[in-house]
Amino acid sequence: PRLATGPPTPTAPRDGALSVTIVAPDPETSAELVGGWAPHQTQRLANVTRHGFAHIDDGKEALPQHISPLCVIVTLTMHQITYTAGTPGLPADMPPEVVACAQRALEEDIGSGDVTTNSIISPESSMSGQIIAKQVGVVAGLDVAQLVFRLMDARVAFTPRVAEGARVENRQVLATISGPARALLTGERTALNFLGRMSGIATLTRQFVDAVTGTRARILDTRKTAPGLRALDKLAVQRGGGLNHRIGLYDMVLIKDNHIDHAGSLAEAVRRARAAAIGLEIEVEARTLDDVQSALDLHVQRILLDNMTPQMMRQAVQMTAGRARLEASGNVTLENIRQVAETGVDFVSIGALTHSARVFDASLDWAGANV
Repeated sequence: PRLATGPPTPTAPRDGALSVTIVAPDPETSAELVGGWAPHQTQRLANVTRHGFAHIDDGKEALPQHISPLCVIVTLTMHQITYTAGTPGLPADMPPEVVACAQRALEEDIGSGDVTTNSIISPESSMSGQIIAKQVGVVAGLDVAQLVFRLMDARVAFTPRVAEGARVENRQVLATISGPARALLTGERTALNFLGRMSGIATLTRQFVDAVTGTRARILDTRKTAPGLRALDKLAVQRGGGLNHRIGLYDMVLIKDNHIDHAGSLAEAVRRARAAAIGLEIEVEARTLDDVQSALDLHVQRILLDNMTPQMMRQAVQMTAGRARLEASGNVTLENIRQVAETGVDFVSIGALTHSARVFDASLDWAGANV
């Protein structure tokens, strides 16, 4: 599922129209970026949508469909919004949370400036290099690494040499990169941090996915992600072959033991959730087989089997007989995942995918510099 709905909507002036300036990074790319509009051309707009697309009074879009709103920076100053069109080469479907993560990470690392690089490296210097895998594993996050460098400088050339989710060998070239030396050196650690974390998660996820091959079980992640990095962690799980469970507390009703205890019973907790008329899928946590039967009697369509033994899981599968989807959860490891999957459950959720994955080892080897 998509992880977000786009940037916040700016507040329009009372007349319901806004002035918008389209700003391309340079005149040579303006035609490609803004459909032939000249840089800094201003138009009067009728409205601005949540996704950053604006419609001119005559109905034409201020930003053509091939411009990703995720690569558009919106600044509201009084009654004017300035859109800085994204640079070519950025993934058009990258979730806005990922872009925000990259921006925050760069701000955290750079602060007021890279004092070492800026003191030693001239602005005119350029360099090139390769991102090299230093272990066997599954790659995820090359596009995020690319995003980091492109946020540093639009002139950076980044070419992936393997696909997202590909298995790679030790010393295999993952990407080649060239561009302004200051941008590359300043963005290097942030880019490798993202690549290492995401590839580590993807590698561990693929190990679990491979372990359940031939069963009906699908591997799910959980909300046990690094604070502020959930979009990246869950994207990495997808690229490792796993599925995302709920993204947050807002997109699924998951009634757990504390909710049941406060409501007084499972039946009352389900009744309250349904009475709220939220319209979302409801999953309930079952600690015993009696809980499973109660959930089935309530026609709940998804049941989480919490810390049940494989024998209990098999009994739950037999009781359910396809009337609900079953998710096993709790203390699942690579050593016991096959036994859990062979009970016949539909899903196995594993917090370790995102909270215990070992960082994938990769390095950026520089080939040379042009001062």
